[in-house]
Amino acid sequence: MTSRSVKRLPVENGISGWEAISKRSFPVRSLEGNVTADWLIIGAGFAGLSAARRLTQLRPGDRIVVLDASEVGKGTSGRNSGFMIDVPHNLAAGEYSSGAADATQLEMAQNRSAIKFAGEAAAEYEMSRQTFDPAGKINAAATARGLKLNQSFGLSLKNAGEKHRFLDAAEMRALTGSDYYLGGLYTPGAVLIQPADYIRELAAGLSSKVDLFENSPVTALRHENHIWTAVTPKGRVSAPKVILGVNGHIDDFGHFGGRLMHIFAYASITAPFAADDFGHRVSGEDRWALLPVDAMGATVRKITSGGQSRIAIRTKYTYETTVGISERRLAKMANAHRRSLDARFPGLRNIGFEHSWAGRLCLSRNHVPAFGEIEEGLYSACCENGLGTVKSTLAGMMAAELATGNASRHLEEYMDHPEPTRLPPEPFAWLGINSVIRLQELRAGREG
Repeated sequence: MTSRSVKRLPVENGISGWEAISKRSFPVRSLEGNVTADWLIIGAGFAGLSAARRLTQLRPGDRIVVLDASEVGKGTSGRNSGFMIDVPHNLAAGEYSSGAADATQLEMAQNRSAIKFAGEAAAEYEMSRQTFDPAGKINAAATARGLKLNQSFGLSLKNAGEKHRFLDAAEMRALTGSDYYLGGLYTPGAVLIQPADYIRELAAGLSSKVDLFENSPVTALRHENHIWTAVTPKGRVSAPKVILGVNGHIDDFGHFGGRLMHIFAYASITAPFAADDFGHRVSGEDRWALLPVDAMGATVRKITSGGQSRIAIRTKYTYETTVGISERRLAKMANAHRRSLDARFPGLRNIGFEHSWAGRLCLSRNHVPAFGEIEEGLYSACCENGLGTVKSTLAGMMAAELATGNASRHLEEYMDHPEPTRLPPEPFAWLGINSVIRLQELRAGREG
């Protein structure tokens, strides 16, 4: 028998604004007692729930159990900016698309496969346009360097035969109500989601076929006689096959240690403000979504519902070896968000932030996932490399296909990558990675 304790459990750093304004349609149920299943999935985020949905398609009738340490939508899956992006989006690179043409085409095909899978779920579970909106996205440029980055990205899209459109400063002003931006690059294939709503509605849609237990953290995993047993505070789940959809926490389960970077991304959302004349005058149209041309810049989204608007902004990153951050750190980042928002929308200076939070990204140095059968019957669908909505959806799909033996060219292409490369030992990794982040933020300048 092998037995491995889980080193650390997830921590929720601040209340996610997406989760705070989200509503769930089903009660919370925790695991009590012992359960036997055909499949166990640990983690009810994009990877875990996508794996569960794919298993219901491949193995209808099998019993599938999903365990989550927290509640659906409160963890990392409800803390991102809500972009499902089809075109290249490498946060670790100087430009979003810097790879060879063949690799770029493959990445886009894989991203679109995940978006299609998510879109089918959205249609089946009747998600609203506010939850799942195929509106595309804009790379917004606030500097001359940013315009050049957009031109370079646009050229790579043109060479790949991809639809795109440039926006000038006047068009950006009409859209956002702000004079801050010099131009933009629109691509139509991205989907905008309300991440907490999406993940909760996905869980609700699966509820008739999947047993979901929340507030049921796995504290140990044991393997004996080809059966895995997950131990939680009040019960156990036994199954022959387990899929880990825990993103960066995979190293807390004893795998990929020293190979994954844990990056905190910080975000804030405003209190609601009137969407009528005031809202349009100071912040443009009711709904828009901007990514920065520089990965270290500010992601900004405006949402409107029921006559009320809000703006969410995400910028600033830190590399940490812990799973929690201090209230002082969060307050410091919220102050940076305030400065960034005020520079873009001076008319909103009197609208305070209602929530500020941090979410934990997982990156590898060589931009590959932590994926595959890592022990007999134990599968990893982890390390989303900064695009968790799409990459984790894809990893969950692929893990279900790998675990059920559904070989395909798509799966072969997805698995055709090396293992995540090792990081330098601590504290050198902490010093080096945070130094690179600071330099990249300085280079981003007004884009941040």
